[in-house]
Amino acid sequence: MSSSSDHDLTDHLNENNSNKTRMYNPYEALNIQVPIQNLYQLPTSPEFLFSEESLRQRRSWGENLTFYTGTSYLAGSIAGATTGLFSAVKAFESGDTMKLKVNRILNTSGLSGRTWGNRVGIVGLIYAGVESGVVALRDEDDVWSSVAAGLATGAICRAARGVKSAAVAGAFGGLLVGAAVAGKQVMKRYVPI
Repeated sequence: MSSSSDHDLTDHLNENNSNKTRMYNPYEALNIQVPIQNLYQLPTSPEFLFSEESLRQRRSWGENLTFYTGTSYLAGSIAGATTGLFSAVKAFESGDTMKLKVNRILNTSGLSGRTWGNRVGIVGLIYAGVESGVVALRDEDDVWSSVAAGLATGAICRAARGVKSAAVAGAFGGLLVGAAVAGKQVMKRYVPI
């Protein structure tokens, strides 16, 4: 027993076989009245669950943590690999073959790149956590939040070496972050992008 739907399907397949130039459309048999192009038009604006989130002009604490940790790890790895390259080149001996030289460069660059990347990545992790905490406490994201986070990060990183070392590192961290924020503002103002 053949039903009318089987007959329609056979007609549909024969019609597709006779017309070889038509593109395959998986939604054709569904009789969708909406044009297919409208199904794939994605929104260009950010999507938020609550309207209050759209008013915020900064990254969330999780995005901040990922960004600062990742960029500082990458920067530390590149700097460490560069210092490893120079120290490997200095350690060359006159009887080394090319294979031995390349091996020495790769080993030394990889070791120092990992070491520096981990150390600087931890500093970025601490900074991101402290900055997010300061912004949450003050409910204000400005230059002073970043400087306070730099002060605290420097002090935390050197706290095990004593109070004097922590104070000096905290001051250095605050100055470094202050200079970075000031440089960012200068770049925004004077460099057209």
